[in-house]
Amino acid sequence: MASINYMTAIEFDCGAISLLPQALQDAAIRRPMVVTDQGIIRAGILAQIRPYLPTDDQMVLYAGTPPNPTEQAVEAATEIYKEGQCDGLIAIGGGSSIDLAKAVALLATHAGPLEQYATILGGQPKIGPQAAPLIAVPTTAGTGSEVGRGTLICLRDGRKLVFASKHLLPVLAICDPDLTVGMPGVLTAGTGMDAFTHCIETFLSPKLNPTAEAIALDGAGRAWRWIERAVTHPEDRSARREMMLASIHGGLAFQKGLGAVHSLSHPLGALLTPVLHHGTVNAVILPTVLRYNRHHVGDKYAQLVHTFGLPAGTDLPNAVWELTRRLDMPANLGEMQVQATVVDRIVEGALADHSTPTNPRSLTRQDLAMLFMEALG
Repeated sequence: MASINYMTAIEFDCGAISLLPQALQDAAIRRPMVVTDQGIIRAGILAQIRPYLPTDDQMVLYAGTPPNPTEQAVEAATEIYKEGQCDGLIAIGGGSSIDLAKAVALLATHAGPLEQYATILGGQPKIGPQAAPLIAVPTTAGTGSEVGRGTLICLRDGRKLVFASKHLLPVLAICDPDLTVGMPGVLTAGTGMDAFTHCIETFLSPKLNPTAEAIALDGAGRAWRWIERAVTHPEDRSARREMMLASIHGGLAFQKGLGAVHSLSHPLGALLTPVLHHGTVNAVILPTVLRYNRHHVGDKYAQLVHTFGLPAGTDLPNAVWELTRRLDMPANLGEMQVQATVVDRIVEGALADHSTPTNPRSLTRQDLAMLFMEALG
């Protein structure tokens, strides 16, 4: 039986941020906590959005989101939310800020500890409708978290777990491509390859969901055609618009499941050192996993090749590898300072990851170790 369910409300287009005041009113959020990070402040994006936010005395600001949201950061933000007597959240930023805000929406309205609500530990039914309302304003085109029901949090013990429920879905995603204009090339490449990987892995997932599959294929095609333009011409609004659509499509297709790229990238993202960018890790691992899955996906590689406008018979893993080269991304995990000594920890995390069961080809401990070492370089 296939479960096909799309509940996300999205306002999409250049200038959509102007809808934020009405969105707050519609959601009955009178005293929001804004969740963001220092990079958003330094880049001037918060100042760009400031005219549409409540006055300083009518909102609370949390700008301490780390690159990979942690349980400690969630607890700190939740305490500020409660002390400020907030009644909802606005997440402004990339997937980290949106994921952290979702976790605050949960922990501010449910008894702790956070761990008990993890999906893999059977916690999803414990998440109720009392979760605080959240409006998501993505400022990157990558994670798709603004249209998804899940959040990924690094717990104190080093596990990176997903917490998912329809009650954590933002009440509205305001997707304004103008907020991504001028984003540096390295961040555009990393977040864009994150969106691309989401679309690829959901398309290849063996779960039955033709609707999600069609959305993923469309998103993958948009990312393939526009990511290089967005990286090399950061002011191109058409490229920014298409990449944000690719990101949204990846997020909408999440329910079909991901695969081995994310099985490995999730525990890698939980490492304290080096601190790794999720989308960049995905880009580095993707060609390796595509080679591994090659003979277990029917004609789907041929469909992707056709969608990308490449000649029939093109080697897809190699084409993706060449794309990462053109984007000047790291050639392997070793270039990102990942050490072979973490292999056991990464494999253990991957075996327990929620993405592993939906990889097109089954994964053993030995398979995951092999994939990690190949991606290490």
